[in-house]
Amino acid sequence: MTTTTPSRGRRRAPSRMERAAGKAAALQRPRVILALLLLLALICVMLLDGYLRAEVGGDQRVRTGASSSDVPDDVLDGGPIVTFRGGQATTVSVPDKTIALTFDDGPNPTWTPQVLAILEKYDVPATFFLVGSMVSRYPGIVRDMVDQGHEVGIHTFTHVDLSYQSDARVRREMEQTQLALAGAAGITTTLFRAPYSSETDAIDNYSWPVYKKLGQDGYTSVFVDTDSDDWKRPGASKIVQWATPKKNKGASVLFHDAGGERSQTIKALPKYIEKMRAKGYTFTTISGVLEQGRGAGQQPGAGGTQSTANGPQGTANSLQAAHREATGAILYEGKALVAAVAVAEWAVPTLSVGLMVVGVAVMGRFGMMLVLARRHYRRRNRRRFSWGPTVTRPVSVIVPAYNEKECIANTLNSLAQSTHPIEIIVVDDGSTDGTAEIAESLGMPNVRVIRQANAGKPAALNNGVRNAAHDIVVMMDGDTVFEPDTVRQLVQPFADPEVGAVAGNAKVGNRTTLIGAWQHIEYVMGFNLDRRMYDLLRCMPTIPGAIGAFRREAVLQVGGMSEDTLAEDTDITIAMHRAGRRVVYQEHARAWTEAPGSLKQLWSQRYRWSYGTMQALWKHRKSLTDKGPSGRFGRVGMPLVVLFQIVTPVFAPLIDVFTAYSMIFIDFKAALLAWLAVLGVQLVCAAYAFRLDREKYRYLLMMPLQQLAYRQMMYLVLIHSCVTALTGGRLRWQKLKRTGEVGTPAGAG
Repeated sequence: MTTTTPSRGRRRAPSRMERAAGKAAALQRPRVILALLLLLALICVMLLDGYLRAEVGGDQRVRTGASSSDVPDDVLDGGPIVTFRGGQATTVSVPDKTIALTFDDGPNPTWTPQVLAILEKYDVPATFFLVGSMVSRYPGIVRDMVDQGHEVGIHTFTHVDLSYQSDARVRREMEQTQLALAGAAGITTTLFRAPYSSETDAIDNYSWPVYKKLGQDGYTSVFVDTDSDDWKRPGASKIVQWATPKKNKGASVLFHDAGGERSQTIKALPKYIEKMRAKGYTFTTISGVLEQGRGAGQQPGAGGTQSTANGPQGTANSLQAAHREATGAILYEGKALVAAVAVAEWAVPTLSVGLMVVGVAVMGRFGMMLVLARRHYRRRNRRRFSWGPTVTRPVSVIVPAYNEKECIANTLNSLAQSTHPIEIIVVDDGSTDGTAEIAESLGMPNVRVIRQANAGKPAALNNGVRNAAHDIVVMMDGDTVFEPDTVRQLVQPFADPEVGAVAGNAKVGNRTTLIGAWQHIEYVMGFNLDRRMYDLLRCMPTIPGAIGAFRREAVLQVGGMSEDTLAEDTDITIAMHRAGRRVVYQEHARAWTEAPGSLKQLWSQRYRWSYGTMQALWKHRKSLTDKGPSGRFGRVGMPLVVLFQIVTPVFAPLIDVFTAYSMIFIDFKAALLAWLAVLGVQLVCAAYAFRLDREKYRYLLMMPLQQLAYRQMMYLVLIHSCVTALTGGRLRWQKLKRTGEVGTPAGAG
């Protein structure tokens, strides 16, 4: 064994390194938080939109046969307006030849403006009982409604049957609708109509406590005397007929301006107004009815009733006396709600389009990988395929090592069994754990140990290249083991003079753990589908640090391993392309590497890879305009890498977010089937990759769980990397903790 010890210079003190690493880590924490906040914001937007568009956990109308024994008879037989002035239930009837025209379930962007236009044309006031979620989505319609002099009431936030809800849910439905009204029109209201309610004689023991509690809070509950049943769409003439009170009596009349197709309502409404006016009827609001009742000596209802802190306050003294001006916190909270909903209304459709684009890109990628991987396999395994004359000349194997005491012996022992003549150069990068001493103690005659002050992996590799005795250099990691035939297989493509670099097939050795198994699936798919595709397209983006080979002159020509990025392997690979060198994939050259054994280490490694890849792509962005054969990577490889390794993965969480969204708010079964279909496509791709690499299929049983857990983590890592890149952050090279459990290749299967 030959040991060379060049001038070491002054080593950096470990405490200084530790301080620098700690400082770098501290700088990353805000970016981690920002990345998580971005994801949380997306989830909140989706949940808000889903809550606005669907009812969750409500309207479980399963109870039947409820008696009304607890409801006072004078309420059951009374008028359609129920107040609780002084805690006493009182009903108010609509005066004869008077119509309190009411509309439920709005606002709706199609039908409500048409209703408002008709009412304005005939100068008819009405009372609209609004669904809070719709108010928050269409605040402009509510503002127009109030500005035109109409009255509004609450119809709950999600159109839920309050009879079967908890007190907290009832309170939340009311408060959220008040917030929506405050944000939309700057008002709150004292009027309430329960979804699925009808006449007062339908009040039962389930709904009566709700009305009593809301009455104590200052709300006036409004029922129906006459129902147009326009939701049945019986035709305009029937709607007019059914909405007409009998014997010139007054009535609270129900129409709908939302909740379905309302063209018949729009057609019937002018006819109804004209008919009732011809019969001598006048139109008013619910507050107008209460005002007339007060003038006639009836109980005034909610007017003048003081509410609880969360309820409406004020005195009724006009046709819109139910309205209260929103001030203070409720006004600003309401505006915040409306603004958040506006964001959700814009974001969700935009994200839907993004989902379609991502979905098409993902499925297109799967299809492209399968087709091109198969073509690559068939081409490389033809009997007549040959790189050229067999390469038999010795090569140099460079092993950069920093604190690899657990692994270095296994690495060197595996190289000692090589069937190809090699020299081994161990470049110890300032290790403090005795790595160099262990390498020397093995007594291998073809091993040279070069010590240098700690300067990083690129510097160690460059030092090895400068000291290499042969024209082909193989680079590997200090925690990797080679099979006996690995080097021989790896260098055969150099028989083709156009080939400047070769990527080998890295495999996970410590695959017995759950994290290891997930990475094993990822590696097999990446190397047997992605790299085969890129090789066939002649735009290989990365030669893995665990196993790669280069022409020594080509490495020196591009300036060696650069320290400009954290992904020196991607950096030099792109540089090779731009120098006109061909980069190929040799699937038969296998290396067994120790994958990170914990989620923290996995995050650290993948974060460095992702961020480094972005740095390398940005560094070589001018490759997009390179001409001739050397510009192929810029024309083909760069767009594919950006699309498939950055853009698509960044937006791929949309698939999972929308799947969860659909399961909760739309159709659980359909969403589940769609997710299983995508999983099935991925399983097919993974199974084919395993077949090409002759791997055992049992690991594919881990794939569903991998999609639920592991993939999400990889998304977060990439988002974190993007945030770091966009904010101009810097990241130090990080050393992972090794265990040395990857021994011989035979034990890794």
